[in-house]
Amino acid sequence: MPHVIDWSPVTRAEVIRAMEDYRKLGPEGFFAQHGFGPTTTYDLVWEELLYPPKAILGVAYELATGSSLAPADFEGGRTGAVKVLRNLGFTVQQKNAG
Repeated sequence: MPHVIDWSPVTRAEVIRAMEDYRKLGPEGFFAQHGFGPTTTYDLVWEELLYPPKAILGVAYELATGSSLAPADFEGGRTGAVKVLRNLGFTVQQKNAG
């Protein structure tokens, strides 16, 4: 069951570094290295590219704290990763249906 995470160490800089890592490794490499999977409901939008919000935030947390999170450790949806990323000033939108 997800527990409460202190997201305060995570800044825009770590989120951007996580997105750079995603671009460098590609989706499959990024997911394999960090243990997350593709997004199902939301997309993080940055520089006209789409990213999986929960995976990016999880890696940003690791960059900020040195501690890794598993996908089950926190929520990814509107009240979880989406909210944290929006609070940091990022655009997160629902995936396009179809």
